[in-house]
Amino acid sequence: MKKITSQDNKIMKLYQQLENKKYRDKYGKYLIEGPNVIEEALQNRVLPESLIVSESYWERSELKQLCNQYGKLKNSNPEESLFLVEDKLFLKLMQTEHSQGIIGIVQKREYGEEEFFHLRKEGSGNFLILDRLQDPGNVGTIIRTADAAGYEGILVLKGTVDLFSPKVVRACTGSLFRMPLFFVDTPIEAVELLAKYGKKVVSTGFETDTYYYDIDLTSNIGLVIGNEGNGICQSLLEQSNEVVKIPMSGSVESLNAAVAAAILMYESVRTGK
Repeated sequence: MKKITSQDNKIMKLYQQLENKKYRDKYGKYLIEGPNVIEEALQNRVLPESLIVSESYWERSELKQLCNQYGKLKNSNPEESLFLVEDKLFLKLMQTEHSQGIIGIVQKREYGEEEFFHLRKEGSGNFLILDRLQDPGNVGTIIRTADAAGYEGILVLKGTVDLFSPKVVRACTGSLFRMPLFFVDTPIEAVELLAKYGKKVVSTGFETDTYYYDIDLTSNIGLVIGNEGNGICQSLLEQSNEVVKIPMSGSVESLNAAVAAAILMYESVRTGK
């Protein structure tokens, strides 16, 4: 294992660059932090291209075991992909207030259209559409819930927060390694793709008399989750096959986006049994 002692080291520079969306997009890579997330990556056959460990954490047995597991899977010279970093330098890379002593770089997974829509041969055939959501915690929670509810994949509309930002990655707690993502520029492109593969577009809105439990959400839907402040864009609402609402009592006008998404996604689980 090679030790990094300078901020000018090229590995250090790469890790620092990947804190910025510009470089995540440029290199097609992102950061993952903490032993739990890195172990999730290894379990899902997402092999980091490198790992760095804070010097004071190296003696912890769980990190040594994780690094040994990584080394066996990597099947290469450890000095090329496993680095020990002085604590003062590691602090510059920390994405959380309380470090867990290990950070890795992984490659973004890209899917072609056919692969994305046919990746999972069994399941509900349900997909999620993220329409310009901005809160990283909400988006991470929604991705995690989609994973748990058995959704097939997620279409991400332009204007949505970067799904590979550290906050989203942490909130996903490993689901980002399992949920296929497909990025589209416009609502029309999303609707046309879903129609092409036999999916019914379902949105939520206030101008409807239909409650979410009044229609069949069991299979082959594209469920739209809209921006936290402005909701679903008008063009998506107009092109939806169904617009539904969640019942509200009292003076409550709307739910948190992640909560609403969970209610709607798990309706397909409940009725599918």
